[in-house]
Amino acid sequence: MKPEYFVAPHSIVRRIWGTADTVLFIFAGAAAEFALNKAVDWLYFTGRLPADPLERLFSTVDYARRIVFADRAGAEQAIDSIAAIHRAVEARRGQAIPDWAYRDVLFLLIAYSIRAFELLERPLTLPEREEITDVFIRLGRRMGIPALPGSYQAWTVTREQHLTQNLALSNYSADLYVQYRKHLGSPRYVLLRAVQGMVAPPSVRRMLGLGTGAWLRPALLAYQRTKRLDISQWAKNSMLPPAYRARIKALDAAPAAMPAGSRQVCPYHKAQRQH
Repeated sequence: MKPEYFVAPHSIVRRIWGTADTVLFIFAGAAAEFALNKAVDWLYFTGRLPADPLERLFSTVDYARRIVFADRAGAEQAIDSIAAIHRAVEARRGQAIPDWAYRDVLFLLIAYSIRAFELLERPLTLPEREEITDVFIRLGRRMGIPALPGSYQAWTVTREQHLTQNLALSNYSADLYVQYRKHLGSPRYVLLRAVQGMVAPPSVRRMLGLGTGAWLRPALLAYQRTKRLDISQWAKNSMLPPAYRARIKALDAAPAAMPAGSRQVCPYHKAQRQH
């Protein structure tokens, strides 16, 4: 009997999340939008995000990729674990994370999966956009998030509403960018902001003063022409400090599937439990 998967083996979602440069661009965009979300205080509750935003990025990426590449049982168990951990955080704080905040995270994963792939690869077809939307909406439903859209078209409408209603510049926004600069160093921080300017929607760019990243586009074009060659690794390595080079390289390979019954938890979520 063939194994059943949460994400089909030949899905465009696996291609997107199995490529290092695309994943890095997704999380560059997410880092910008997270900083503006009106519920960003939840990311400060454990103190893990401002303490080490790069480690949080990689632990979150690791967990997301386990879901994308695991069999159905392993993926669903991973999703259930995430939901349980968030409930525990809510219990410790004595209040619930707003439903719209959960939806925002799902929506930005859809948005930046599409935007990063199209920027680095090619335009997506409508069925591919539907497939990306379907994967993350099913993830959200498994977590028990209510009022999720049922199609790509419905998602585009709701996504615009969220961008209008749920983002604001705050002291948390400023502090996160201080931490980004601290952990990346000035040259990589400038590169991060340029990448964010290319992938983020206009409203996010305006609020953060990102610009469009136009100065980086010639380098991006050169990278697109050489990315099948070993020399292209320099471009990926340039985005993060040398300590992360092995982990960046590992993003170009599908992770080992998390078997059903595994209780493995990513470092970030384990830290939340111990906080």
